[in-house]
Parts: sequence; structure tokens; C-alpha cells
Amino acid sequence: MYFKFTFCPIILLLWASLSFAQNVNVVIHGAASIAKTDDNFVCVTLDWWPAEKCDYNQCPWGKAGILNLDLRYGALINAIKAFNPLRIKVGGSLQDNVVYKVGEVSSCPNFMKREDGLFGFSQGCLSMERWDQLNRFFNHTGVKLTFGLNALFGRNESQTEKGLWIGDWQPQNTRDFMQYTISKGYKVDLYEFGNQLSGSGMGAKVDAKQYGKDVIVLKNLVKELYAHPETQPKVLGPGGFYEDKWFNTFLEVSGQGIVDGLTHHIYNLGPGDDPNMMNKILDPSYLNQVSQTYKGVSDVVNKFRPQLGAWVSESGGALNGGSKDVSRTFADGFWYLDQMGMASTYDQKVFCRQALIGGNYGLLNATTFVPNPDYYGALLWHRLMGSTVLAVTKESDPNLRVYAHCAKKKPGVSLIFINLSKDRSFNITLSNAKPGDAGKPNYEFVGKQNREEYHLRALTGDIKDDIVCLNDVPMVQTDSEDIPAMDPKLVDASTPISIAAQSIAYVTIRDFEAPACV
Repeated sequence: MYFKFTFCPIILLLWASLSFAQNVNVVIHGAASIAKTDDNFVCVTLDWWPAEKCDYNQCPWGKAGILNLDLRYGALINAIKAFNPLRIKVGGSLQDNVVYKVGEVSSCPNFMKREDGLFGFSQGCLSMERWDQLNRFFNHTGVKLTFGLNALFGRNESQTEKGLWIGDWQPQNTRDFMQYTISKGYKVDLYEFGNQLSGSGMGAKVDAKQYGKDVIVLKNLVKELYAHPETQPKVLGPGGFYEDKWFNTFLEVSGQGIVDGLTHHIYNLGPGDDPNMMNKILDPSYLNQVSQTYKGVSDVVNKFRPQLGAWVSESGGALNGGSKDVSRTFADGFWYLDQMGMASTYDQKVFCRQALIGGNYGLLNATTFVPNPDYYGALLWHRLMGSTVLAVTKESDPNLRVYAHCAKKKPGVSLIFINLSKDRSFNITLSNAKPGDAGKPNYEFVGKQNREEYHLRALTGDIKDDIVCLNDVPMVQTDSEDIPAMDPKLVDASTPISIAAQSIAYVTIRDFEAPACV
């Protein structure tokens, strides 16, 4: 049971005021956008893992898996509804080991621990009764659904190369599943083909040429069964770790217009038991390293031009369920929100967090459904940051991370400031870049309307805390399990934007003139 603080302890304010303040000018280049995201950029996953999934001598999944998650909890329902809508991807490591109990499939086994099985488990099954329950839940909560399909069905593991699965994909079970889904009127926005089968794979892999041939079969199946283009789900792939040669070969084989969106996964913090996890999250040079992956994927997209562009369809930060000491804390937001900011600048259209619930990296606590700090950071992004991405430049400490978008609700721009520094705060002034002549000085921005500010800090000042404060008010669910109000602080536009040490702030400026946002 959580003690419901009315305000964050005063010690936090004293700690923030004692930190050394540095003046920084941030230049917003508002004349033209540098990238565009989907309107529903924020995405979360629901995974298949059963309670027996264990890593690092712990089993953090409990009953959070797709097959055993209790869908009746008000806290879960309210957490999803708050996004209005929330994009959810159903999938994960075991999706290529899931059969659908429909058509010729008569038995429906549960996942069981099996040493020689994929990821240590036997085959599992999605019954149509459970699929009905899930769809009633998705419809009730207004979910935009992506469903990850089993891309290993009908294949066999190679006898000569460990982990390589060979043979053509057999689509009959997927055909029966789609026909049932259509007959019930269930809405699936996108189908993603397989999970982490690209390149070297994770547990299993498929040759790029074979994958390219099979995704053509899937695309034709979707076209056949969904006759009306306006209700036809899009096809995504490969949903794995980026490897340049594999991705290029797959897209060359499948050709233009087959895969609608190019999906990849990011786990740039490494294993969840890494004792240096916190240092990685707070190291700007380490966080920057993954930009090479975003650039590589972006280059492939520019070459083959899939309709929906590039998606990060799974990103949990730390592998194997996340870090039990970090992923559920305020500190994780420094990684998570920075990654969303960085991904958006590289024209990644959607960013899916692993997971909504489950493991140590769930946005919700796996047993109480209470939101972890990253939930609130994601919800603010969804509400404030629009789809048009603007360039930002600054000269300052690299610990200050800044990303700018057109405001989701016009007019104006919205920015996110991430301060990784333990002992330094920043006083921010803004300038508007003068378009067309880089040699001329930028316009200093002097606002006339109050700014809307949302400052996120750890409850006690310790970033390993699992309660976040918004504008000095602890974010805890109400007695009716509703998400608390998340109102901005209105701040005099003539004052600098103050970003406390080890804090995160969203700022919306309504009267900032950015032609790209008109």
C-alpha cells in the first residue's frame, strides 16, 4: 500500500536549489521539420511470457503474460484509457512458438518449461476464447492493435546450423486465425511477421532471402482475406535487431510495396544484471552510441521507401526482463525518454516500449498495476509532443538533452529537457533560428504568454525512487484507481526555463513562431 503524499518532500526543493546553475541558450529551428512521427508514436507491448520465465535468479513476470493477464482490473483499464488511444503490440520472444486454436488445430497446450524448446519453452497456444476476451478488452480501452504472427510455423530447425530454421513458412494456421478475426469484426491495424529472426537472431533465425519470400506470401494472404483496402491491415517486418546486409537482402527479395513498415528492436543497455546499468543511463556518450543504428535503419528506409517508414517495435532498454534495481525507477526515464527523442529525430515513426506490464521493465507494476515513473513520462509525451520534429542546437554541457516538436495541440512548440547531471541545473533561454542565412544571428525569443511546464523529479531526490513527482506533486493513483491529474505549471515567459539536476521537464510554448508548425 502506498502512502499518498500531498507534496514532494521539501528536501527535494532544497537539493535542487543548491545545485550549480549553468546558463544555456537553446536554438529551435522552426522553419522546417527534420522528421515526422506517427500521431501515436508512443507504443507498448504485451508479451507471451508465462510465470515460469526467469532470469538472473528471479521470475518477475507473474501473471502478466497475454494468456493469463487478468483483464478486469480497473487500474489496468484506466492506465490504457488515459492515452485515448494507446498503441499496443501483442508479441514477443515466444510468438513464433504460438499456434492458434482454430481450423485444423484441435489441441491447445500451455507453455511448459522444456530445455530443448525455443527460449526454453514448449509450444503454446492462443485459444479463440482468449482471443475473444482480448478483443473485448482492446475494444473497451480503445487500443490501436498490432499483432505479432508466428513466422516459424511449418519450418524445421537445421541439422547443420544451430538456430537456423529452414523451409517455407506454412500460412494455413494464420489464414484460419485471420478468417476467424474477420468473422468477428475484430480490428487489427497491423500484422508483424516474426520476432527477432533477422540477422543472427535471438533463439532462432531465418535466412533473409527466405524471409523475403515468406513476407510476400503473408502480404498476398492479407490482400486476399481483407478485400477492402480501407480495412486492410498493414504488414510489418522483420521485428528484429538491425543488421545492414540482412535487412537489405530481405527488402531486395520482397520488393517494393510488400512490407508496409520496417521494424527493428533496441536493447542498448545490455543485460539486465549489468552492475553498471546506472552509469550507462547517465552517460551521454553511451546513450549516443545507438544513433548509428537509427541512422542505418533510416538509410535502408530511404532506399526502399516502405509506406509506414521505420518503427522501433520493441525496446526495453535492458535485456531479459530489464533490471530489477533500475527499470522500474525514475532513473530509467533518462534512458527511455532520451531514446524516444533521439528515435524521432531519425524519422522513426513509432516507439514501442517493452512492456506495458511484466518483467522489471513494465510501465505498470506486474502485481499491483500501479504505474511506474516511466508511465507518466510516456503519457506526457503522448499528450504534448506532436508528430512534426524540429531541429535543436545548443552549446552546453552534454548532460543536457533537448528535443523539440510542434505541440500536439496547436499552436506552439513542445520541448523535452533531460538533465543527466547530478549536481548541475540549467537556466534555459530560447532563440528562434533565422531561416535562409546561417551567417546571421538568431532571433532571441521573448514570449508574451505564460509557458506550460511539467517538471518530473524523483520523490525523495534519489533517482532510484519508484515514485515520480510532477510539479512537486507525487503521481499516485486515486482511490478509484484513476490516473491522477497532470496539469501544467504556468510560468512567466520573461523568466528562463529552469531544469533541476537529474530531472526531466516538458515545456509547451504557445506563442513560439515556427512556420513548420502552422
